[in-house]
Amino acid sequence: MMAVLWSTMLLQMRKSFVRPMFRFCLLANPILNTILLYEMFRNAGEENFMAYVVLGAGLMGLWSCICFSSAGDINRERWSGTLALIFVAPASFPVIILGKIIGNTLLSLLTLVISLVTAVVLYQVPLTLASPLYFLAALVGAVTAFVVISAVIAYLLTLSRKTELYMNCIEIPLILLCGFVFPVTVLPPAVQTLSRAFSPTYAVELLRMAVWGVKDAGLFWQKYLSLAGLTALYAGLSLLLARRIDRRVRISATLEVA
Repeated sequence: MMAVLWSTMLLQMRKSFVRPMFRFCLLANPILNTILLYEMFRNAGEENFMAYVVLGAGLMGLWSCICFSSAGDINRERWSGTLALIFVAPASFPVIILGKIIGNTLLSLLTLVISLVTAVVLYQVPLTLASPLYFLAALVGAVTAFVVISAVIAYLLTLSRKTELYMNCIEIPLILLCGFVFPVTVLPPAVQTLSRAFSPTYAVELLRMAVWGVKDAGLFWQKYLSLAGLTALYAGLSLLLARRIDRRVRISATLEVA
């Protein structure tokens, strides 16, 4: 299992990077987002606005890479005629999909570095990381959350013929709902309730807390526990979807293009 997971991760990184759309999301998107967010926030009166600029631009690029790669891989495999082959391969189909998602997510973390370098080079703004150990813990939790929610999306799109439409529909709404570039507290109460149902919301808040400095460790770990709980819930949902999809595919054989 580990050998399949590792080889799939490495292969997926190489395959993703050769695609022009992925390279744009990975390299150009965080640069453009950093410039845009800096111009939006520089007169906002927020003392620590660079946490919104750098983290926001990096996370937007990360989510774009996930949307157009982890979700889109199902569609690419289908149109290449290899989705059915992967599904019936001796290696487990969920393990192959997980390897693809982890490879995409780890490669997409480069967007955070690019947004940081862009902010430093273009604007010479001093950047500080007040709580590095908390930031590392938050980053691990965030990566895990993105991997798991990507698995749920990938399974949901396995039987769909409208993958490209759904990929474009889920990108911006989740960025807005999860507060990638602004706190979710500015949203209407009903929308805030919906935001709390998505694990990236807690991941973003934890990362910002670590950048600014964790003054209330209890609050940090409370949010971290909420993130872990939602991630576990999504993991269970992905396993349930994998089993239901497996049963449906074996009965109706609907993985091909037609």
